Amino acid sequence: MGFINPSEQPVEPATFLQLPLRERIRILAVHWVDDGFGTPRVLHVVYVLKMLGLYFGVGLAITSWTTAGVHFGDPGTWFDNIVVYQKLAIWLMLLEVLGLAGAFGPLCGHFTPMLGNVRYWIRPGTLRMAPWGRHVPGTGGDERTLLDVGLYLAVLASLVYPLAVHAVRVSHVPLGTGPQELVPVHAFIPILVTMPLMGLRDKVVFLAARSEQYLPIMLFSATLGALVTRHGATSADFVDLVVAFKIIICIVWIGAGTSKLGLHFVNVVPAMVSNQPGQPGFVKRAHYRSFPDDLRPSSLAWFMAHVGGTTVEIIIPVTLLLTTNNTVARIGAIAMLVFHIFITSTFPLAVPLEWNVYFGYIAIVLWGGFGHGFGASVYNIWSFDKPLLLIPVFALLTFWPILGNLRPELVSFLPSMRQYAGNWASAIWLMKPGIEERLNELPMVENQVDQLQRMKPTPYEKDDAEMTLQKVTSWRALHSQGRGLFSAAQVHLDDIETRTIRDGEFVCNAILGWNFGDGHLHDDRLIAAVQKRLNLAPGDLVVAYCESQRTPWLNPPQEYRVIDAALGVVERGTWDVADCVAEQPWLPNGPIPLNVTWTRPGYTRTPVA
Repeated sequence: MGFINPSEQPVEPATFLQLPLRERIRILAVHWVDDGFGTPRVLHVVYVLKMLGLYFGVGLAITSWTTAGVHFGDPGTWFDNIVVYQKLAIWLMLLEVLGLAGAFGPLCGHFTPMLGNVRYWIRPGTLRMAPWGRHVPGTGGDERTLLDVGLYLAVLASLVYPLAVHAVRVSHVPLGTGPQELVPVHAFIPILVTMPLMGLRDKVVFLAARSEQYLPIMLFSATLGALVTRHGATSADFVDLVVAFKIIICIVWIGAGTSKLGLHFVNVVPAMVSNQPGQPGFVKRAHYRSFPDDLRPSSLAWFMAHVGGTTVEIIIPVTLLLTTNNTVARIGAIAMLVFHIFITSTFPLAVPLEWNVYFGYIAIVLWGGFGHGFGASVYNIWSFDKPLLLIPVFALLTFWPILGNLRPELVSFLPSMRQYAGNWASAIWLMKPGIEERLNELPMVENQVDQLQRMKPTPYEKDDAEMTLQKVTSWRALHSQGRGLFSAAQVHLDDIETRTIRDGEFVCNAILGWNFGDGHLHDDRLIAAVQKRLNLAPGDLVVAYCESQRTPWLNPPQEYRVIDAALGVVERGTWDVADCVAEQPWLPNGPIPLNVTWTRPGYTRTPVA
């Protein structure tokens, strides 16, 4: 790849677009191995500057301006003041909900402009997704109103307030801990009110803010923080708060690690490594069984996934949660920092770079024991002064991950802690010629082929833009669910070779302004909202959709459905994940077996001959 220009396509685009679908997927899947998404290096520079400058640098500067003990010019104060944990979480949540953190830029389908989120959510008339619109009074509908805009602005103000307010001193801390400050308890009340209300009106905003990560921090800052700052507080109250902060981080790690058990995650690692700029080609190829003929994961990929990934993300956090040894804790914190640096270096699609910076850095703050900080010998779960409080703490933090793995259709993959698991609800949209252009009739929407053709400083030719977007569907085919989705599409559509095929995640980014890999945002409900506005004919837009596999470590069948925008769901069924991962991304042996459990009365497939 070049610094300004994207990398060269493996085949002349005009020639490529005349090839059969399976051959196109094969070519781009093979190309992905060495080249990833082919993003110009200058965009990686933009991402790094945003991550380390806008988030980390500006976040620390804000912290230093609003505290007495943290000094921007003295890095030693960055690691032994718990207020840094609070302020950087608030700052990151604000950047997330504005669209300046994850899901920013070309790696999420925002080519030009690179910003989604706020551009959509301050405009009445754009689409919104209410999670329980039929059940919660006052939340129904799919169009943004002035009420929604006002509520979104209230969310922004509710985050600016605790960020800007000056921290208050903690009166009692354990011996050996330096002077501490906390964000005032009352400063968290507005966001604890406005964000849940916003989520009832539009779950997209709630998820975009990464509420599952940061609201618990703010809730415990308000509740346990009230005990710390009350009259008559003791140093034990402060220990309880810090330990609760540690539990939050560990639950996220352990939940994410547990979600990687099963057959999916080993397919994620090779595709991630292939997108890593600067990684030698031989290392990338070593993650595949036999490049270019067999792109299933190699034994090295399995080791990286389940030893370097799953094991690290479960065993080390459990150790950090239980240890009272400062040296063990420091080694574990450094290991988790390295873990997050590795993830960041791959520039994964959805680009959760700031989140990884935060978690890696906070691991050092909470367990590194630098300066007069939070050594494990004092700040450990066994020192929790009010052990009965651990019951609601753990119940709150584990409820959604447990429910999300047992009933994935009920819970977004984010609160389910399946961020990198590869076990995602996903979809591909298959459109007849001219239908993608009609998406531009939706408010704020410009399809990504059009965006790429006016992308500065290197606009794409139309065929080149089309080929670039097909890289995304080939990336999907490198994952387990991609092979199932393309199988469902092939057995349903005899005109699949003439259709425009898009990954649902990228389409969702253009329509809603944000997506982070959550298929629930572009399921039947979004398709119905699109249909209401475009009045498409039967067959114009067909979507192959799959739900996350429940309890993947038990490997039950994974559920899929096929949706016609004009007709609704036309077929439900299951596939065996083992069949998906046994095939090549381009399905040279044809579609995997599908077990149909329901068909819409009168509906007939028109499969590829």
